[in-house]
Amino acid sequence: MSDVKSVLMVGVGGQGTILAGKILSLGLMGAGYDVKMSEVHGMAQRGGSVSNQVRFGERVFSPIIGKGQADILVAFEKMEALRWLEYLKPTGVAVVNDFQIPSGPILVGQCDYPADILAELRSRVNTVVVPAGEIAAGLGNVRAMNLVLLGALVQCLQLNPDDFTTEIACSVKPSTIELNQAAFRAGMAAVR
Repeated sequence: MSDVKSVLMVGVGGQGTILAGKILSLGLMGAGYDVKMSEVHGMAQRGGSVSNQVRFGERVFSPIIGKGQADILVAFEKMEALRWLEYLKPTGVAVVNDFQIPSGPILVGQCDYPADILAELRSRVNTVVVPAGEIAAGLGNVRAMNLVLLGALVQCLQLNPDDFTTEIACSVKPSTIELNQAAFRAGMAAVR
């Protein structure tokens, strides 16, 4: 691969966004890519915005993705997709979890959760909606939605899933390996 691909993963603290980015990076390195990753935790433990940037290719010089430069935006929460949309290339793809987590101002009644986020996204960019929460819940644990989204991303990028299964096993608790690998496969199947 001669050109560099840029993936921006965004979510809310506690959704496993950072873990998914770590597994993505390790799998890509195992596949022979040069990989650079940057992560921002912010107020992650308090439900704040979390992001990580993963760039990979033959030779990558910086992990930073500027506005309008992401090939793929993976949003673990719908409102985060809108918040970070300006980082996506006009020809990029938004992979969006059909899941919402009300922010602090929404919870205290200062504002409402935006209506029709998915319609807004679809009107502006190529959008792939993944019901990752539903899929993960169907597998027995909604917390596995991060691996559902990772699987969807790997499928969208047409990467070899075998490059990621070992990294999943090494990155999660032994008691959850089977669940997380099933979630990863289900995410791939959701966007075929």
